[in-house]
Amino acid sequence: MKKIIYLQDKAIGDGHVTIQSMTNTRTSDVDATLSQIKALADAGADFVRISVPDRESASAVKYLTEKSPVPLIGDIHFSAEPAITAVKSGIAKIRVNPSNIPPDGLKKIVEVCKEYRVPIRVGVNKGSVKRKIEPKELVDLTLDAARQIEELWWDRLVLAVKTSSVKETVDSYRLLSGLTDYPLHVGLTESGTFESGSIKSAVAIGSLLLDGIGDTIRVSLAGDPIREVYAAKKILRAVGLDRDFVEVVACPSCARTEIPVEELAMKVENITKNYKKRLKIAVMGCVVNGVGEGKDADFGVAGGRDRSVLFKQGEIYKTVDNSEIERELIRFCEEYNG
Repeated sequence: MKKIIYLQDKAIGDGHVTIQSMTNTRTSDVDATLSQIKALADAGADFVRISVPDRESASAVKYLTEKSPVPLIGDIHFSAEPAITAVKSGIAKIRVNPSNIPPDGLKKIVEVCKEYRVPIRVGVNKGSVKRKIEPKELVDLTLDAARQIEELWWDRLVLAVKTSSVKETVDSYRLLSGLTDYPLHVGLTESGTFESGSIKSAVAIGSLLLDGIGDTIRVSLAGDPIREVYAAKKILRAVGLDRDFVEVVACPSCARTEIPVEELAMKVENITKNYKKRLKIAVMGCVVNGVGEGKDADFGVAGGRDRSVLFKQGEIYKTVDNSEIERELIRFCEEYNG
């Protein structure tokens, strides 16, 4: 049975897959960092990770943990001292990479985490290992680090084995999941810019989630971290692990299309992106991809040359001029959410 790790009142490993992201502000700039933490939480992040690279950043942790709406995770490399300060200042979890923490530093981190009952994520990234390794070796390094921490009598652990390769990442996590009952933090490291990184992450994370592997996820993208959260939510929705949202389905455009399908669908998506209810809306461009194709939708439109059909649960209930479609879609969404 998988272990459950708690970060304050939120669990990792209880069957619900949580979403993480990471601030890209200087942690010592508490106003900018707190603003981004709140924005990430509003977007849907369950946890937010902050870099704690130095004494100045560590000194900011107390203020941030007191003001943050979600548990914060401290990202630690090279030195134990910032981790010790962060733990004493209320950080909910520490992330360490054993490849760049000396043994005596790791021991100090474990001791303070034990004292304050703070979990540790053991995150070994292939890029931080100073030699070329295969997935099995990456897994072995991670499990060896976990055993070192266990020998110090601490087992509130989350494990991760990330690479920038989709196949290597999937292979590594599949191996790791069969060898441990610790919860797994799943993601593709250094995945790239928004478009390419989102696609690579969706393939890697989605493949693992469909295998039942993964307890908390991060989509690591260059740029605005808010987009990481939205991408992660879409992955959970695509694999069926999040059903409390509005799904907008739209037909592919062709010569039969009579209405601006993409434009209408995108407007509905934008209006409903923060709805926390299950709803399916279909935007179909013609009678071919019409009521029949959208029959499992709660609400939809099938485009016509001048007038279009609106339907609910597969049954036609109204015909409107094409100029009225957008207004009708918006009205239905607002009434549903009201």
